[in-house]
Amino acid sequence: MPPARRDDCPWCGSEHLRTRLATDGFTLDECHDCAHSFQNPATEGPYERRPGRRRLLATARVMLPFPEPESWLDVGTGDGAFPAAAKEVFPYTSFDGVDPTGRVERARAADRVEEAYAGDLTNPHLMAHLRARYDVVSVLHHLPHTPNPREHLRAALTALRPGGHLLLELPDPEGTFAQLFGRWWHPRTRPRHLVPLDNIRAELDTQSCTIVTTTRPRLAPTYRIIARRQAA
Repeated sequence: MPPARRDDCPWCGSEHLRTRLATDGFTLDECHDCAHSFQNPATEGPYERRPGRRRLLATARVMLPFPEPESWLDVGTGDGAFPAAAKEVFPYTSFDGVDPTGRVERARAADRVEEAYAGDLTNPHLMAHLRARYDVVSVLHHLPHTPNPREHLRAALTALRPGGHLLLELPDPEGTFAQLFGRWWHPRTRPRHLVPLDNIRAELDTQSCTIVTTTRPRLAPTYRIIARRQAA
């Protein structure tokens, strides 16, 4: 049975929606109150994103100014391409991965991650197991492909130790790429959600996090945030 349309915003719950984009393949609605955009109804199918090694290394290097982490969890790790690259930058860090698919088991078999967790990070049992275990949690282009990105963001923060750092990358709904080329997103990379930067900032603030850096190149399709969870 195909997913049904929803009448409220998955981020703030408002029922004030408008159609932002409609094509033959999908419809993107936008919330009038918080500007969150989302596929309505959500399209189904696998998500594949295969950034090059150079891009992955560059992402890992943004954490070099901070204390070297002992433990790092990559959320939505897939086959572990990012941890494999990040190990070249942080050779003494222990990398674990969580993914809703069985690809994470292949990542462990290939020694790309030490511990592999197949499932939804918002699962209460998994959250309890991973609570406050990691110095760094990375969520790279995974939130937009989850059913509830706000809930998944909170789950990622749960895995952070006090004083730990969250590394986020998301497609920028206000960027040039989304404005001009959104209708031509490939189905396997098309995000279910486009979360405005201000919404992420506000949520991190309510979750006792301090935003350390925000990177938002004008012509880039993404934005990046590094936030620190307040120490106990």
